[in-house]
Amino acid sequence: MPGSESSAEFGVPAKSRRGKAGNLPLDLTSFVGRRHETADTRQLLSGSRLVTLIGAGGVGKTRLALRVADISRRTYDDGVWLVELGELHDGDLLAQTVSGALGLQDHSVRPPMAVLTEQLADSRILLVLDNCEHLVDAVAAFAHAVLRICPGVHILATSRESLDIRGEVVVRVPPLSLPELTRSTSTLREISRYDAVILFEQRAGTAVPGFALTDSNIGAVAEICRRLEGLPLPIELAAARLRAMSVEQIVERLGDRLRLLTLGGRGTPSRQQTLRVCIDWSYDLCSSQEQWLWARLAVFAGGFELDAAEGVLATDPPEELIDLLTSLVDKSVLIREEVGPVVRYRLLDTIREYGREKLHESGGSADLRKRHRDWYEQLVLRAKAEWIGPRQVEWIARLDREQPNLRDAMEYCLSEDAGAEAGMRIVTALYQFWFVRRLFSEGRHWLDRALASQESQHPFDRIEALCTSSTMAALQGDVDAGTVSADQARLLAARVGDPDLEALVVFAEGCLAVSRGELQQGITSLEKAIGVFRAGRNLIQLVPALVWLALAFEMNGDIQRGTASYEELIALTESRGEKIWRAMALCDYGFTLWQHGERSRGTALLEDGLRLSRMVGSQLSYAWALEQFAWTDVEQRPERSAVLLGAADVLFKAIGGRAPALTNLATLHEKSRQHARTSLGDRAFEAAMQRGAALSVDEAVAYALGEQPRTEVPATSNATLGLTRREQQVAELVAEGLSNRAIAERLVISQRTVEGHVEHSLVKLGFTSRTQLAAWVHEQKPGR
Repeated sequence: MPGSESSAEFGVPAKSRRGKAGNLPLDLTSFVGRRHETADTRQLLSGSRLVTLIGAGGVGKTRLALRVADISRRTYDDGVWLVELGELHDGDLLAQTVSGALGLQDHSVRPPMAVLTEQLADSRILLVLDNCEHLVDAVAAFAHAVLRICPGVHILATSRESLDIRGEVVVRVPPLSLPELTRSTSTLREISRYDAVILFEQRAGTAVPGFALTDSNIGAVAEICRRLEGLPLPIELAAARLRAMSVEQIVERLGDRLRLLTLGGRGTPSRQQTLRVCIDWSYDLCSSQEQWLWARLAVFAGGFELDAAEGVLATDPPEELIDLLTSLVDKSVLIREEVGPVVRYRLLDTIREYGREKLHESGGSADLRKRHRDWYEQLVLRAKAEWIGPRQVEWIARLDREQPNLRDAMEYCLSEDAGAEAGMRIVTALYQFWFVRRLFSEGRHWLDRALASQESQHPFDRIEALCTSSTMAALQGDVDAGTVSADQARLLAARVGDPDLEALVVFAEGCLAVSRGELQQGITSLEKAIGVFRAGRNLIQLVPALVWLALAFEMNGDIQRGTASYEELIALTESRGEKIWRAMALCDYGFTLWQHGERSRGTALLEDGLRLSRMVGSQLSYAWALEQFAWTDVEQRPERSAVLLGAADVLFKAIGGRAPALTNLATLHEKSRQHARTSLGDRAFEAAMQRGAALSVDEAVAYALGEQPRTEVPATSNATLGLTRREQQVAELVAEGLSNRAIAERLVISQRTVEGHVEHSLVKLGFTSRTQLAAWVHEQKPGR
């Protein structure tokens, strides 16, 4: 450990706030969030001498590095030193630049690197090398030499790509936490806990003193943070715009964010004073091939997988596409994400918008969008062909992931002269997916637009689209609209004279008849269509037609023929490895058997159906199965029935309500509710419903199957939350309004120890501020 003599080699170094040598700048703005990243980076620095923080431009690497450096001062006897490399463009001057930042001087003719390593050989310091991406090779060579010769030197680097040398530990800095897109009913208190929102509020308060989050502006603020994807730089630039605009006006103009976000402060590095300049900096660091690929990858929306990149760029891809993708990931242009068994890549929206500008400038946008459309059309046609088979669950997951790209492709298809026929084929091929995900309104929206196109369309495509639209309307109970579509399909099919097309029309008419309650007519039509589908081995049409027929028999009281249809359906789907329709058939058939006295077999089939639904992850299947379990329990176990009804209610609400067109679901539901309420009494019934509504999907399924009881965790259990006795003590003093210094004096401990206790408590409780910690303490007091 070096003493004062080695420290003197640094001349007259600047003194930090805590008495250690160093040159870290004073924080002029508050540091928001990053508790986990801060703790993880400090931990890594204790075990590795080189840690590199990497991430996209504007993600907050520098602020995180400075935060870690600031709270690590006591670890380094000879100080913590910042070396800003953003304005250095000659790697040969790196050693001199570091020496200058450290206050070291040498007037000899010896190589600067040799002098520097000699002077640092016995020192214990932390070097923060900020913005290394444009000097990666030079910084890598520098770091290698320093780590080899100077055992007491640790390096914390920030870069848009790693240094890629032995001993380096890489930390990818993520964007700030964001409110969930699916939580439309979140409260002001819930939304204001997210780091991105906190950052906006604090910087907005600087731009417009007195600014505060309110119920009226929180939605717009959350939307700004979401649209800017939690990136600190654009969020700060957006907050600065409040000097001239309202939050609502900022939201309206975020479509042109590269032009809007241009108000960096005078003290901000030049590369970060506007969002465009920040991205220009990244773009200029890329090779010409990387720039070429960046622009063309911007054709994707919401991410892409390797096969899509290879397919869309198939006509003239650069050599070694995988290597180029890896390079863009390394440079933090692309984000690599593992989704189950696959890897997806995505560009942040701001990066994509920039790339699309470059693509448009190059003149290749139109051709690339056509290739994008064609590739995704082939994807959904393959999904349709393999839907009734063992890959069904894989296809559901893939189409889930590709929704942004599919919507983008359909929008392009339905734009002027872009190919409505292709759009019609894509939407029609997605029918089974629309059904699984209960996206009937969206499917009908796209079909209506495609059918309204004046472009010449192949009769088969148009008839299939009309029949698909009719069936989805029937599922929604919109019989009038469905009838209009079916009538148009019948007229067109009559002119074509194709038996397969005729069967599609008859099937659609059968679905409409069942929806109207005209069961015998529906059965006749469905049986006719099934005969054609069965003869042609048209599984994609045969399986759903059998489902409709079995339900129609059940609703008509024809249990024997319904049983035959269910058993054919179950045998057919099981032999093909299909799951979605089989899960629904098992549940429906099981409930039918249960109703007619075969309760043991019926319950077993219901359980098999629910387990299969769990493999698929379909909310529709879950909701349907839980509802049927509730009906079977209502007489013997009314409380359990009410819990399951409550869980099913939440799921049905999430997918847009029940589907009375398929079964007499509404009548059975009301009868079960009334029976359970009468058996339990109003208060106990409502309590059981609320317990069910509070269950997660996994918990509800486990509850229905009797797999495990749900255990409640008291909100006030400090042992469960993990607060130590001292942390609880500190939290109570925070709630009294004491500062860290005052708490330290009260408890006779160091202020740094108090800071650690507060930080650990915030992490354990999931809070982001002392105010939240204080509120939590007050909530735990007796009588509240």
